[in-house]
Amino acid sequence: MPLVVRPSRIHAVGVFTTTPIRKGARVVEYAGPRITPEEADRLYDGAPRTYLYGLEDGKTVIDGEGLGAYLNHSCDPNCEVDEIKGRVWIFALRNIAAGEELVWDYNLYDDEEPAPCHCGSPKCRGTMYSREWMARVRRREARRKKSSDVEKPPRRHARSKNPAQGWEKEGRNAEPYPLR
Repeated sequence: MPLVVRPSRIHAVGVFTTTPIRKGARVVEYAGPRITPEEADRLYDGAPRTYLYGLEDGKTVIDGEGLGAYLNHSCDPNCEVDEIKGRVWIFALRNIAAGEELVWDYNLYDDEEPAPCHCGSPKCRGTMYSREWMARVRRREARRKKSSDVEKPPRRHARSKNPAQGWEKEGRNAEPYPLR
């Protein structure tokens, strides 16, 4: 299958097909040295860009190289990744026309660093993180906010709806008005 790397409107360079690809076709392998997650962290701590793919076993990371590593992310992908017997393959999700850029949804997880998406799709969710991961992050933030709100004393409002319990004037140091 003739694939080429060339400039991409999504990010730097991408992989494009020079011939049509049928839905379901195996396009390219995501290949590279196998390393541990700890080694990946050590090698790429602070790196602005990586080509790492974590296998389902949770113990192995592919340090991507070759054509598979150059496929860009899109929230509306034409390819998907499937792990088969420890190998990672990229398959066509639909028929792909000659000249199209090959893209897959990275569905990033396990990090909180910003990963903005620039795919330009009407379906763009604004991030390369998976919907599930973003929901998890939002739940965690809500729990943090809730626990920090519990620790804070209740705020006194500038004016109360019940004048007998409120302040006559706005401001934190306003004097209570006399009760009759």
